[in-house]
Amino acid sequence: MVGGELLPQVKEFKHIFCDELKVFEVEGLLRFTLIFTSPNSFNARELRFSRTMIFAIEEINNSTELLPGIRLGYQIYDTCASVPIAVHVAFQLLNGQNPVFYNDSNCSQSGVVIAAVGDSGSTPSISISHIMGSFNIPLVSHFATCACLSDKQEYPTFFRTIPSDHYQADALAKLVKYFGWTWIGAVHSDSDYGNNGMASFLKTATSEGICVEYIESFYRTDPESKIRRVADVIRRSSAVVVVAFTAAGDMKFLLEELARDPSPPRQWIGSESWVTDPHSMSFSFCAGTIGVAIQKSVIPGLRDFLLDLSPSEVAASSVLTEFWEDAFNCSLRESADLNKRKCDITEDIKALKSPYIETSQLRITNMVYKAVYAIAHALHNAACQETNDMTQCDKRMSVEPKQIVAELKKVNFIQNGYHVSFDANGDPMAFYELVNWQKSKNGITELVTVGYYDASLPKSQEFRVNRKLTWMEGGTQVPASVCSESCPPGTRKVLQKGKPICCYDCIPCPEGEISNITDSPDCFPCPSEFWSNSKRDACFPKPVEFLTFDEVLSVILAAFSVSGACLAIITAVIFFYHRTTPVVRANNSELSFLLLFSLTLCFLCSLTFIGAPSEWSCMLRHTAFGITFVLCISCVLGKTIVVLMAFKATLPGNNVMKWFGPPQQRMTVVSFTFIQVIICIIWLVVSPPVPVKNLTTYKEKVILECALGSSVGFWAVLGYIGLLAVFCFVLAVLARKLPDNFNEAKMITLSMLIFCAVWVTFIPAYVSSPGKFTVAVEIFAILASSFGLILCIFAPKCFIILFQPEKNTKKYIMQKN
Repeated sequence: MVGGELLPQVKEFKHIFCDELKVFEVEGLLRFTLIFTSPNSFNARELRFSRTMIFAIEEINNSTELLPGIRLGYQIYDTCASVPIAVHVAFQLLNGQNPVFYNDSNCSQSGVVIAAVGDSGSTPSISISHIMGSFNIPLVSHFATCACLSDKQEYPTFFRTIPSDHYQADALAKLVKYFGWTWIGAVHSDSDYGNNGMASFLKTATSEGICVEYIESFYRTDPESKIRRVADVIRRSSAVVVVAFTAAGDMKFLLEELARDPSPPRQWIGSESWVTDPHSMSFSFCAGTIGVAIQKSVIPGLRDFLLDLSPSEVAASSVLTEFWEDAFNCSLRESADLNKRKCDITEDIKALKSPYIETSQLRITNMVYKAVYAIAHALHNAACQETNDMTQCDKRMSVEPKQIVAELKKVNFIQNGYHVSFDANGDPMAFYELVNWQKSKNGITELVTVGYYDASLPKSQEFRVNRKLTWMEGGTQVPASVCSESCPPGTRKVLQKGKPICCYDCIPCPEGEISNITDSPDCFPCPSEFWSNSKRDACFPKPVEFLTFDEVLSVILAAFSVSGACLAIITAVIFFYHRTTPVVRANNSELSFLLLFSLTLCFLCSLTFIGAPSEWSCMLRHTAFGITFVLCISCVLGKTIVVLMAFKATLPGNNVMKWFGPPQQRMTVVSFTFIQVIICIIWLVVSPPVPVKNLTTYKEKVILECALGSSVGFWAVLGYIGLLAVFCFVLAVLARKLPDNFNEAKMITLSMLIFCAVWVTFIPAYVSSPGKFTVAVEIFAILASSFGLILCIFAPKCFIILFQPEKNTKKYIMQKN
């Protein structure tokens, strides 16, 4: 193509290969330029790219539908992966080929190209696009994938048929995440392709929770020591997976260095630049490599075109001559190496094993093919019109490069079954194949498609693996590459100081907390009524604890309670049977029977403290205990007062007993008891005891107990009992030395001493006892004080009645000690 006008005659087109000028003679009327990259050594793959361009141009020239009547020419340059050469090529294209310089206002532009295909590398493409963009000349690349080139403000005339590395980086990160690798190594080319691609990959990988042990960059022209250092880092690392975002030419040097002293097995993840490179696939220690690749395609007729090389055509082209000599290890030129045999032009190119004729895995080649057709369609839309079902193209029409840029933005066609269009950034829709290096039965490494990445699909559906993979060393199991093994349920991750987030220790969850997922960052507390199991991976209901009837402690306390009640009943029976004897009559039999009745209730009320608390049992146990004990103490108090009054009545002229006879004794007992009843009623009305679940005493179990409701009410009940007991104790002490052969005050003093001692010690024991033992302490205090009363007051009398009847006489009782 030539900007401004169409060439009316056949021109000679030059093909620059590095620093050497070589010539192709091709008929054409429009000049078409291909710029591609090959390293310093001969690259048959890049030669296939250039020949594919020629094949596409010839198809277009022979087409009656696309650019009818217009023939395209071409000019091919090799930048040798060198930015200075790429810049030189760009300026040479802009300067044109016309040797005549016009110094007037009518400057000729007949030698300037109107569009270019290339470059194969991102870095040269950046340089070329900067230069050509200033003149609105479009550059359509087939292999420059740097995401930076999508910036239309910086590269307004850049287009490409290969997807941007933004999508490739996302695909590689999802691939790594898919197989559970969180600890990887990363190497990349020290170029725009490698630097930008790796930056995009790391950004996505970090968001996916992937950690990188090391990041190394290198370039093919670096000193051997630097490449060796990168290889040593790979050898010494603990990361099994290595992501290589490198150009094929750079990867060649790294793999050659690793081949000298192979590292431990590594699972390689490759970018599309080198993962489909046949030379890279020749390194056996890389078997199992996986990566993303451009979609495999078929271009009918291309293989026959590549194989159709006549001896004269080879001899006429220095590029094809160099290819032929390199492929068959022979010499076509006179000045060639004397150690090589002479080529006889009978070599069979069909039997050649070379990337040049490898058309079963056409990937980047198809990108060249699509780029040529994209420019042709843009030129067709600018120079041709549809009239009466016919296409007419104006051969003399002046076509400006900016017109081609505008038309390239709108191209939308299907060529050979493949859709071609560009988005607002000049990029195509991203679609990659997931490929795997698998060894065939004959030991040859083959490229096998095992999945895909389609950016047009909804999020989380764009990545799929649909075939079994082969891993490093021919393994069938996915290799593990983690800094730390996964933390099982029941543990949580704790980051190791100074290391990435993927390096952590697994700490068991504390009691009461669980983690039920793998690699949980935190342990979560169980609900208040639940507790963790021994593995700390599930919560189960806390056991509910209360003083049940089937416990040994409960059985013992219940036995003592029933025994005490039986003892009180037996004592009452004995007293009733001997009610006419002096011992019974001398000790106020009515109050004695009432005291025995109250003691029976005291013993039995302790049973209400055993069993699951309920609303009724909580109210009953405390009120019954308070009222029965006041009744008991009131009876004891009445007996003590009777003793005192009886001795006062023996004094001459003292008739005090008439003021404290049986009616007054009954009234005293009823009055003291009624006060306790009033206290209990007020307690129950204001804030009664209620059953509650105690979750604080023990973390691992629930204590079912009775909450006091009003603490004031509880301590008022106990305080009133204590007040009566102290009063009774004081009176008993005053009466203990009164002269009599049988002074009951002595026994009452002892019983009150035991009673007060028990309840004084009860208070700290009650406060400090946990859970169900609080109830046990309360029952013990009730039983101990009740047994103290019945044994101290009634045991001596029963002993006399049953075993010393001689003392159960009025004469003996009336005697003074």
